Amino acid sequence: MPKSARPTPDAEASIDTPAHTDAAGSEKTQRGIQALDATGDLLAALVAAGQPLALRDLAAAAGMPSAKAFPHLVSLLKTGLLERDEAGRYGAGPLSLELGLLGLARLSPVREADAELVGLAAATGMSVALAVQGPLGPTVVRLEESTRPLHVSLRPGTVMSIVNTAIGRVFAAWFDDDVRAALLAQDGLRLAGATNATNATNATNATNAANDAAYAERLAAIRAQGLDTALDKPIPGISTVAAPVFDHTGSVCLVLALMGPSGNLDTTRDGNCASLLMAASERLSRRFGYMAGAAAAPL
Repeated sequence: MPKSARPTPDAEASIDTPAHTDAAGSEKTQRGIQALDATGDLLAALVAAGQPLALRDLAAAAGMPSAKAFPHLVSLLKTGLLERDEAGRYGAGPLSLELGLLGLARLSPVREADAELVGLAAATGMSVALAVQGPLGPTVVRLEESTRPLHVSLRPGTVMSIVNTAIGRVFAAWFDDDVRAALLAQDGLRLAGATNATNATNATNATNAANDAAYAERLAAIRAQGLDTALDKPIPGISTVAAPVFDHTGSVCLVLALMGPSGNLDTTRDGNCASLLMAASERLSRRFGYMAGAAAAPL
């Protein structure tokens, strides 16, 4: 009997044409392995599901027959990228966990968010602020000005009120009660561009907020909606829309905020600005290892 022809290396590989430029500046094609592309589809489907899946369900999610998916899964089990539980479902294996931890260790949230800030400012025409939780409270660490800069005193290093600013309230919505109480006790020292008289008012507001049912309801609404707004506050004529960015533990690691003239910034949740802001925060959250449902309400 004639021997069946063995597939050539070219038959086993697919040729992709991503944008790739060599040192001389000319574009060249790159060769990819089709089998590995299919393996990647299975891994992507498992990540999207966020939970272990049976063979049939995983293959369907990846858009391939079970018979095609099975050999890929066997190899993934051998390498440790996947493991199978007692019910026969496939989930992340030890090698996947090690790679994930390696990636997370190398991430710098502020650096990773920089491109999103620039993109948001260009797409909305508004200024974009990035804040982290610092030792004194929510602190602005990056400000991307719009083409029409705002004449406000907000700058990197400004510590934001957790009562009177959208940025601060978004952080506060996911604080544990004891952390929030400690920050409320000193909230009068915070707030961008506040005068002495305003600081005194803020201190009173913070004292009241500690036992204010309306404040607790506001924080619960932020957790439910995934954003907060501030109209003409703390600076008259300037409004803000702020959204959280979560890390792999479900904690808020950053807050992104759009700021602009109150007459020009649409602060409605379904508006274009809020939609773009939330899309950016969700992309960053996924980048930092956040899985939907991991962010729990504070204790």
